[in-house]
Amino acid sequence: MHTKIHQVFAKSSELSEAQEIIGNCVHCGFCTATCPTYQELKDERDGPRGRIYLIKQFLETGTITEKSRTHLDRCLSCRSCETTCPSGVKYGRLLDIGRSLSEQVLPRSTLDRTIRWSLARVLPNAKLFGALLSLGRLVKPILPAVIKNKIPDKRSASPWPSNSHSRVMLTLAGCAQPATSPNTNAASARVLDKLGISLVEAPRAGCCGAVSYHLSEHQQALVAMRSNIDAWWPAIQAGAEAIVITASGCGAMVQDYGHLLAEDPDYRDKAQRISELCKDLSHILVAEDLSRLNSGHGSVAQAIESTAKIAFHCPCSLQHALGQAGVVEQILIKMGVNLATTTEQHLCCGSAGTYSLLQPKISKKLLAKKIAALNLDKPERIVTANVGCQLHLQTGTSVAVDHWIELVDEIATANNVQGQ
Repeated sequence: MHTKIHQVFAKSSELSEAQEIIGNCVHCGFCTATCPTYQELKDERDGPRGRIYLIKQFLETGTITEKSRTHLDRCLSCRSCETTCPSGVKYGRLLDIGRSLSEQVLPRSTLDRTIRWSLARVLPNAKLFGALLSLGRLVKPILPAVIKNKIPDKRSASPWPSNSHSRVMLTLAGCAQPATSPNTNAASARVLDKLGISLVEAPRAGCCGAVSYHLSEHQQALVAMRSNIDAWWPAIQAGAEAIVITASGCGAMVQDYGHLLAEDPDYRDKAQRISELCKDLSHILVAEDLSRLNSGHGSVAQAIESTAKIAFHCPCSLQHALGQAGVVEQILIKMGVNLATTTEQHLCCGSAGTYSLLQPKISKKLLAKKIAALNLDKPERIVTANVGCQLHLQTGTSVAVDHWIELVDEIATANNVQGQ
């Protein structure tokens, strides 16, 4: 499918990339079968193939309507279509380019701009987000139910290990995770410590850039990426062997640093190295000897009652962007976890970064379907691999929702106690 770019757009590598991506689409429609918004709305323009046509039309005419942009806005960026696509169309990348250009051509309403501007500056700022969340918790009892439901209860973190190992890995504290799920990185450090690995948070590293980038605040996102590279680089030079990402949404962004900074002469080589070192936590653990987490005399599953069922939700960022579908399940099974039966594992829960805030109606419908699929086998607990999914899922169920590494940490700790 050839695309002739309109003269209103200046030539750029992004436009050439968009042309190539559009050209790879063969219009087969396989993507519609796994697209959550198409399945929900049954509108061709709310599926990947239809949105590709809308972006193509936009690039060729130099104009876009509010209606067309609405269809682009409704996309979750879950990238399930990329997993399904037989032609390898990089749809997520095309969508980011199309959305960014549409912001330049068609200004949004004042209210819409204000909301997006605020999200892009509050969520990536860990201190500001944490302070506002603390305030929200204080006044939570008097808030309307729709807002109250989105404010998570305060959680505490397990102690970080004090041991020092020759193997060192970096991790990202992130922006929302420290205030909402502080035990995730702490549990990761405890588990890796038992495997002879020291996990270190670089104090100057901040938001991965995903929130800003997907809100078309590309320059702000690139600043965040460069800042993280600067924060990590001394430790990388000192021999850190990986950057362990415990929120798969962040991992999907960090693995793209090399591509997104490819034209920056000061950062492109470092960014490429960062992308190479970026590993999801599951990628690290699946390659280790997990029997070391069991110092007891029985099986590694001693700490979990055989009747306790655990449902795992695989985030879109983990299975589609990072290509790690099934890896966490392997780890949990090795740890003796009784995995609950679930359905429609490939479909998004409706969190998708800021999507649940900007597209609440569709998000709630997807959440209801996902909760039904996860509760099919009546699990006693739900675990996932991304803080956004964790928070969103918890708003739709009374079943506890945690990060999967917290479960592994609990099992390993219980086994160690039994072995003493």
